Amino acid sequence: MTTTPSPEEFIYTVVGGGAIGGTLAAHLSVGGHAVQIVDTDTAHVAVINQHGLKIHGPEGTLETRLPAFVPDDAPDELGPVLLAVKSQATEAAMGWISPRLRTDGYVASMQNGLNESTIADRIGRGRTVIAFVDLFADLVAPGVVKDGGIGTIAVGEYSGGTSDRVQALADALSHWGTPIVSDNVSGFLWSKLAFGAMLTASSFIDKDMSTVISENRTAMLELAREVFAISDALGLRLESFDAFSPDDYRNAALAGQVDDAFDALCEWLAGQTKTRSGIWRDINVRKRPTEVPAHYEPVLRIAEELGIATPRIQTMVDVISELEREDVVMGDHLMDRIV
Repeated sequence: MTTTPSPEEFIYTVVGGGAIGGTLAAHLSVGGHAVQIVDTDTAHVAVINQHGLKIHGPEGTLETRLPAFVPDDAPDELGPVLLAVKSQATEAAMGWISPRLRTDGYVASMQNGLNESTIADRIGRGRTVIAFVDLFADLVAPGVVKDGGIGTIAVGEYSGGTSDRVQALADALSHWGTPIVSDNVSGFLWSKLAFGAMLTASSFIDKDMSTVISENRTAMLELAREVFAISDALGLRLESFDAFSPDDYRNAALAGQVDDAFDALCEWLAGQTKTRSGIWRDINVRKRPTEVPAHYEPVLRIAEELGIATPRIQTMVDVISELEREDVVMGDHLMDRIV
């Protein structure tokens, strides 16, 4: 077993060193912070330890050396943890993290979806940091991540407000971008659920995200508006990020405003080095289950509790499941089921 760090030693542990986790870990390391990766992919861990971690981005390749472990060989005690596993693996990951988390440690969900309640159920709200990350990246080979470039990060306290520790985390992550310390991270997460519904539906068709979204604006708009209905009922104030401004897609927005918003969003997406969603890649390249059910089943449960109809979100989840099982093939006909 690897020697554990002393309580005084401040080491960030990234659990899940793939696309998001690998990118953030590399930037923490290059930024001068002690960081280690824990990942279940033995080949990925071996390459990182032997050859380092490489991040191919729009401005070149970032290379760094940092320790990586499979869970059985990882240190016995953990300080601050950045959780970056797929949403469906959150429960299992927390089962491993929680008995190892020091009293001064915390877990920040650097994931897509609504994972904080699962984390807090294990370690308490007081040791849970709520976070938002908009990062277009793919793990393309063991030890190699393709990153689409700088996006938005926001961090705050899950129990409410902000703190010195989330400010310190934002500062540590600043090598990758300009993280926002916010008391409204939920507003970012729900905004991304609306945007994410568009990206998810773009995986119905074997074309670039920007093309599918631009050509299917009615379906995309209806998906986003179902998310807005839920977040409004929860009393949330949605936040804009990158090229997505939720207010431009609401019922009150004029048709020209909506079209202009779609034009700007699709132009931004077309300019990304990653032109297909991670969901498309999971279905077509990696041949593995997507995160979509883990992302949107909590949304559907909340909608049901609130008495809000969400037939399009339900259909979106169903279609993705059918694509995973290869019960249907990609094509324009699938988008007709949303409209």
